[in-house]
Formats: sequence, C-alpha cells, structure tokens
Amino acid sequence: MQDKVFKGKVVLPDQVIDNGWVLVSDGRVVQTGQGAAPAGESHGGADYLVLPGAIDGQVHSRSQKNQEEFIWSTRSAAAGGVTTIVDMPYDDGDLIATPERFTRKVETAGQEARVDFALYATAHPADGTKHIDGLVEAGAAGFKFSTFGTHPERFPRITPQMLFECFSAIARHGLIAGIHNENDEMVRYYIDQVEKSGRTDYLTHSMSRPPVTETLAMAEVYEIGAMSGCATHVVHCSVGRGYELAAGYRAQGYAATVEACIHYLTLCEEDDVSRLIGRAKINPPVRNRAEREAIWQQLAAGNVTIVSTDHVSWSLDRKNDQNMLKNASGVPGLEALYALLLKGLDERGLSLSHAARLLAHNPANLFRLGQTKGALGAGLDADIVLARRDPYTYKAAESGNNIVGWSPYDGIKLPYRITHTFVRGECAMAEGVVTAEPGSGRFVRPNSRKGAA
Repeated sequence: MQDKVFKGKVVLPDQVIDNGWVLVSDGRVVQTGQGAAPAGESHGGADYLVLPGAIDGQVHSRSQKNQEEFIWSTRSAAAGGVTTIVDMPYDDGDLIATPERFTRKVETAGQEARVDFALYATAHPADGTKHIDGLVEAGAAGFKFSTFGTHPERFPRITPQMLFECFSAIARHGLIAGIHNENDEMVRYYIDQVEKSGRTDYLTHSMSRPPVTETLAMAEVYEIGAMSGCATHVVHCSVGRGYELAAGYRAQGYAATVEACIHYLTLCEEDDVSRLIGRAKINPPVRNRAEREAIWQQLAAGNVTIVSTDHVSWSLDRKNDQNMLKNASGVPGLEALYALLLKGLDERGLSLSHAARLLAHNPANLFRLGQTKGALGAGLDADIVLARRDPYTYKAAESGNNIVGWSPYDGIKLPYRITHTFVRGECAMAEGVVTAEPGSGRFVRPNSRKGAA
C-alpha cells in the first residue's frame, strides 16, 4: 500500500507548522515535518489545514428509541471531521449499567459505526458499585453519573453518598467519573416556581435552572473527587464561574476537568434561544451573551479541558413546542463541531492550536485513549482532517449526512469547510460525501491509568 502525505498548515496542540506535512503508512502516522515533503499519495496542499481527527467526548446516539443510532451519528461525525465518538450510556430503554449491556452495545454499534467509538458506562441506583469492575473489564472509557434525576430509569440521579462509593471504586482503575452537573433539589424548586408563574416563553428554561444550580453541583462533585481520589470531569458547563472552580481544584493538585459544549461557545439567549425556542433547549441551558464570552475567556486562559457537542438528534416533534419547558433537551452538532470551533477561534484571533488541543489531544488523554488517538504523532492512528478557508452558510438538511433536517446552527456562516476526513489513514469523507461504510469503525478501549488532560 502506498504511503500517504498530507500537506498544508499542520495544526498541532502547541504550534502551527506552515508548509508542513504528515507522512502516513499502513494507517499510522510515521512523521510530521516542514518543507519538502516525502514521496507518497498526496492530499491537501498549500491552502489546506491539516488537523488531527476530532474526538467528540459527548454523543447520545440512542437517546430517542428507533431514531438516530450509530449508523447516522457516525455518518454526521465523518462529515464533520470527528474520527472518534465517545457515546453516552443513557440509551432509551437500555441503561448501560451492566457488563452484558455494555458488551451488547459494543457489538451492535460496531456493526453500524463509520468512525471509531469509545463508550461511557454508568450505574443504576439500585446497584451502586456492583458492576463497576466488570464494566471496566468490558472496556468502559469512563463512567457517567448525574446529580439531577431526569428519569428514574433512563437517566437517574445518583446520590452524593453513592457517588462517593462509585468514585472510590473507579479511582482504582484510573478512569474518569463524568458528571451531569445540576443540583436536583434546586432545579426542582425553580421549575416549580416557573410553572406557578404561568410563563412559557424562551427565558423560562434558564430561569428554571439558574447558574447556581450548576456551580453548587460542581463544587459537590469536585469535593467528592478530591476525597475519593477519583479524576472528576464535569461534562458540560454553561457559566464562566464553573471553569474557575475546576481550575481552583486543579491548582490544589486534584484531577478536576471540565467540558465546554460547542453550543455554549456559539449560541446565546438573546440572539438564538429567543428565535429557536425549543430547538435551543439544552441542559444546562444556553446562557446570555456575557456568559458565552466568559467561557471564551476561560478557553483562552487554558481552563477548558475539552470541547464537545452533547449531540442528540431529536425528531422535531420533540423540539417544536411553544411552551419552552415541554421540549426535549439536546441538539445535534457532530457535523458542525470542528467548523464551529474554528470559526470562534478565527473571529477572536486565537491560535488554531486550541482546536487540536481541545478536540483531539485533551480528549484522548481524558478518556485514556492516547496510546492510539489524539495527535499527529509517530505511531498513532492516522486520524486526519483537511479543511480549507471556503466561507459558506451551514444548512443541516443540505448535506444528506444527518438523520434530522434541522440544527440550531442553521444559517451560521462558517469560514472553514471540512473537506476530508481520514480514519486510520482511510478516507471516510471527501468533499461532503461520506465514503465510510457501516461497520468500518472500531471500538476503542482505554489504556487505564493514563494521565488526565
């Protein structure tokens, strides 16, 4: 098989190499360099960015039964330059809380996936720590828990005392505990207050989950992590204060990380939630313009660990209610993730290295996948994305790569177009056409006890 050479501006976590190249052989990176490129099948060119494939650390492929599945989520991923997804354990009708369920998901997802995938596991409140060791053995890349009870079976609340027990068990394996960070009692109180007021407009969702409900939950779980010795990762944070909390715990020597979903970096209440209504309902809520810019400041300061989508493709009948609180929470975003982050960095004059770090290097380390993923480094999987400056207006329905024909990002002008996606050196998408076949994606196991991002 002929070697491949990817040419252009090579984007690494710590630098951008002009006139650079990446040499690939047998699906793995051999070398990265500058200037005259070695021989091989040529891809890209002077006008291209050469980027590491993104690892989306938060995807919900099966939140709505018989809706998206991996065959579509990974198609959207390939279209957007995401070469590995980390899927959440809250499958509708099948909470991934036992080794048997986990193994079955690996098998069924493997038959559909077009890009590589890793999986979160979780615990059922009735089981506690019972299955954690078995789930680690089965290949869980981390464990996800919620401090808020969305649903007693599909998305249950785990109490602080059970969190401490689970964190202590997970710590022995060197994996992360990921947390949905909303204080249950406070959210329920504020939901009740909003409902009693009779209001139904777009502001009611944020009113029902004010910022303190997030930060209080974050302080609780970071302290549980500190006392249990478990690496603690908050899977989404919509307010600048939360990133300060994470940085404070890290300064004390604890493994406290935090995730900024792309919607918090792109959308705001005034400009977007006001017009999208239920199509912009997400937990925690999209906040105001000031909070969006506060998160960008935290990103520039190095206090954001990874950027993800929290992708879920709800059918429109679950998102079109004019009563804001009656809509399902979550939005699709896999196809737009890379392009949206590049847009935000470009507009703020920030180095494109942030993209390589937040979408590849840090997620690989966080989920203990760095032995094969996350960088354009020698010996690693050749997960490579090509992009070029080619401004266009995003319209989710036009590509044919999404199960739903809507997106909260419809109408946004993107300065960079993702043109090619390569997974382990093989082309998965070229100029918008996904070429990866179902089943070509592989399940990726973590290398436990690898250091956190």
